[in-house]
Amino acid sequence: MENYSKARTVEQPCSCPFTGLPSETPEVRVKDGSKIRNLMRFALSRMEDKPASVEGEGDGEVVEAKRPAEQVCRQIMFSGVGPSVSKAITCVEILKRRVRGLHQYTRLHYRTVQEVWEPLEPDAGLDSLTVNRNVPAIWVLLSKDPLDTNQPGYQAPGSFDALWAQAAKEEMASQRHGQRRKRGGGGGGSTGRGMAPGRHAGRPREPRKNKGRGGGGQE
Repeated sequence: MENYSKARTVEQPCSCPFTGLPSETPEVRVKDGSKIRNLMRFALSRMEDKPASVEGEGDGEVVEAKRPAEQVCRQIMFSGVGPSVSKAITCVEILKRRVRGLHQYTRLHYRTVQEVWEPLEPDAGLDSLTVNRNVPAIWVLLSKDPLDTNQPGYQAPGSFDALWAQAAKEEMASQRHGQRRKRGGGGGGSTGRGMAPGRHAGRPREPRKNKGRGGGGQE
């Protein structure tokens, strides 16, 4: 592909996996360049009792049906494709912590993305290439009203609290274990400065020799 350059990328349309949703249900399409701050400001303005002001910077795409300004939505949907999947999950978890008691549906699919490659030199006799790639996509539906618990991908309200509590306990246990290792140290008892283990601190004295035989000495 060194003789080609990517001209454009086209995402093939994909139908919403959730059927029978009310017409006023907003959809937040999370893009790779979207800012979580702006996405959450819009989602909270639709789900909280006190709507917040919405400021759009053109980095994400928000699609919603027309509704009265004073009406608060009962459901909201997030979607993300490819690199945006993790960002969409982050937005969902933040909203679940701000608005308690939300029921959740999660759907995972593959979406077809079409890439068109053009030759760098048009006179080289090379044709344009079209590459179809299947990328992962996620749809998450959050609802204040109870959902069918028998449907796949259902998550009850508050079920994420136990997961966060377990993660916090494991993190505290690892921190305590690290502090104990620092206090205990890595070696045993002290053997003296500059001395190898097992060697005495003092050198044994040699026996004193007599200067003269028979105890006599020169004066």
